[in-house]
Amino acid sequence: MNNKEQLGSRLGFILLSAGCAIGLGNVWKFPYITGQNGGGVFLILYIIMLVLFGIPILTMEFSIGRASQRAPVKMYDDLEPKGSKWHLHGVFCMIGCIILMMYYGVVAGWIIRYFIKFLAGDFVSASTKEITAEFGTMLASPAINVGYMLIVVLIGFSVCAIGIQKGLERITKYMMLALLAIMVILAVNSFFMEGGKEGLKFFLLPDWKRTSEIGFANVLIDALNQAFFTLSIGMGSMAVLGSYMNKERSLFGESITIAALDTFVAVTAGLIMFPACFAYGIDVDSGPNLLFITMPNVFANMGLGRLWGSLFFMFMSFAALSTSFAVYENVLANFIEVTGMKRRMACLVCGIGMFILSIPCALGFNVWSDFKPFGENTGILDLEDFAVSNIILPLGAIIFALFCTLRYGWGWKNFLTEANSGTGLKFPSFLKPYCTFFLPLILIIIFITGLITVF
Repeated sequence: MNNKEQLGSRLGFILLSAGCAIGLGNVWKFPYITGQNGGGVFLILYIIMLVLFGIPILTMEFSIGRASQRAPVKMYDDLEPKGSKWHLHGVFCMIGCIILMMYYGVVAGWIIRYFIKFLAGDFVSASTKEITAEFGTMLASPAINVGYMLIVVLIGFSVCAIGIQKGLERITKYMMLALLAIMVILAVNSFFMEGGKEGLKFFLLPDWKRTSEIGFANVLIDALNQAFFTLSIGMGSMAVLGSYMNKERSLFGESITIAALDTFVAVTAGLIMFPACFAYGIDVDSGPNLLFITMPNVFANMGLGRLWGSLFFMFMSFAALSTSFAVYENVLANFIEVTGMKRRMACLVCGIGMFILSIPCALGFNVWSDFKPFGENTGILDLEDFAVSNIILPLGAIIFALFCTLRYGWGWKNFLTEANSGTGLKFPSFLKPYCTFFLPLILIIIFITGLITVF
């Protein structure tokens, strides 16, 4: 079975898992939502929610993957009680990863394009009007969207084809270390911008007035949602990485380290963007506008803007590609489990399949822009993101929590034995009532509020 290949080092596992968790949501959503919800107030609540909800579920997903030594589509087979149907969730995990990469590959392609354009000096002294028009031109072009998405698919499956240790682990390790170094350099540069201190205050200092305007309950729900979604838990991406891990280290401590790295990147993204935006009097936006209109405007106004813009989009490219590698590996591992195909041939087949399945999103901004699933200003990307973020991830997390705690599933004793195998921090056994009842209940609330928000 192909999944028997193990990762070569603990650092490789941590950086690969962090790379999977650290994605575009850390950068284009976290800083904005933190500032909007009262800065430091939201930050404190987010860390509390991460500890209470994110880390336990992450530990559970790693445990199931490591115990089974299989991809999600087969990981329940040896762990579930005979005659039960837990294994159906494995199929949904595989479908979730495929849907995620159907749109994530397109957005990753946009980032690589902007990195190339900054490197070439295309944005030097560009006006706000020109920068806004450039984003619109890119979205309107089927060739640009499909072409750059193809580049992401080719890079992703080429890395996976080399193998787990020599390809996935080695390349992600260097890329993540470079990402962290670039982020620190960019953050230090932002600190010394004239007028940047106001941005730091807005981002980091608790502002109860802003919190009360939005409502404490709403801020709490936002913090809960962000803590949960930031770790990419619920659709088996982390379980696959767990299946490549040996039993030398306990999983609770590793989960804490990965959550801390993920939070470091999210906070550092805010430290880069808020001072820069405030220094140049540009409003901080969220979503694609933040990356493709707001930040290019900041760099166009800045001394050495070409250099700082190139570094920023290099770090963004690494963040997007690290997630892409991990999720493509998940798709690949599932496919190999089902077909028994050799890795390189499976990469070719899965690569072609992912390219074809990603075309609707790439054309959703131009040829098929009339399709508006949730009303004005929505498209195929929004539909695919809704399926993953609002349905597959929260429901998957609920299933992981129930499977690891109920005697009708894998059970608390088996979960605890696996999670606590090896040296390092142990998962507290006294948390059984909390994990069995309270945790699934909160996840159900996240699921329902997510649906209410959309509809």
